[in-house]
Order: sequence, then C-alpha cells, then structure tokens
Amino acid sequence: MSDPVSAMNGAKFSGLAQVEDSGLQGMITLRGDLASDTLKAAVKAATGADVPASGHVSLSAEGGVAWMSPDELLLLVPYEVVDAKVADLAEALKGEHALAVNVSDARGVFRLSGDGAREVLAKICPVDMSAEAFKPGQFRRTRMAQVAAAFWLDEDGAFHIVCFRSVAAYVFNLLSVSAHPQSKVGVY
Repeated sequence: MSDPVSAMNGAKFSGLAQVEDSGLQGMITLRGDLASDTLKAAVKAATGADVPASGHVSLSAEGGVAWMSPDELLLLVPYEVVDAKVADLAEALKGEHALAVNVSDARGVFRLSGDGAREVLAKICPVDMSAEAFKPGQFRRTRMAQVAAAFWLDEDGAFHIVCFRSVAAYVFNLLSVSAHPQSKVGVY
C-alpha cells in the first residue's frame, strides 16, 4: 500500500502572499438536520467545535466545523483519525436522518498568508475581501476563477482554502500567479 500524500505534496510559492499546500487534512462531509441536538452533540464529540452559524467556521484545538449549506457541514479532523471519527459519527447518529462520508482524499487544502492575501483572493474570487466585509471566522463557498472552492480566515490572518483534489494543481497555479510580485493591484 502506498503512503498518502497531499494534493500538491508540500508545494510552496512566495510573492505578494505565501501559498502553501497544507498537507493531509481529515475531512468529513456531514449531512443532516443541523438543528438536531443529537447531531450537534456528535459534531462536538468529533471535532471539539460547535456547529457554526450560516456562513461561518467554528474551530477548536481538536478540529473544526464549516457551514456548507442548510443541511451540510464540513468537519475537519486529524487525517490519521478520520475513519474512526466517521465510525463514531455513524454510531452517534443512529436513528437520525444523516450521512457522514470521509472526503479527505478527494480534496486539496492550501494556506494563503501575508499582507497581500486579501488582494490575491480578490483578484480571482467574486467576494468582497475588504477587512470590513470578510472577517475571521467567516466561511465562503464560491468560485475561484473557473473552479469551485471554499475558504475561511483564521484569527492569525491566514486564509485556508479547500478545493477538489482534481483541480488542486490549477488552484495552486492560480493562487501563485495572483500572488506574483508583479501582479500587485493595490486594492487592499
């Protein structure tokens, strides 16, 4: 059996902002009634984080939870425990109308940091990236040029970007071109 590798195997680029492959990340798509106390308790047990409000991410030392839609969450857990967490969720949600699926190997994750990070994303996403409009803890599903992507901003000012693994090279190259030192627009 081969060893798992992240989508871009540690690729990095430095320019107006730093673009980095984040490495392996355990991710679980969870669909169900987000108002259910049983589901909320299962999510808290799996991630240490609460179910977030619409358009937000909730993070803890053990993991995180991103709001994807009115009946869908993206759970973030350590890669090496994702299968056990899926099994725990299945047990905790018995009798609930819910679905938990390990999507870790179907996604790529990037970290975008530095003073130019907002500008890099503003050039390629139809999102108001001003500090007043997009704050830490917010989560957005959107387009990144030609592909679907999602991202959030952490308290340290770094963006975390999730995309399908099949387009990870495209997203890395897109972010790198947008972060090229000669591509500064100066909006943010």
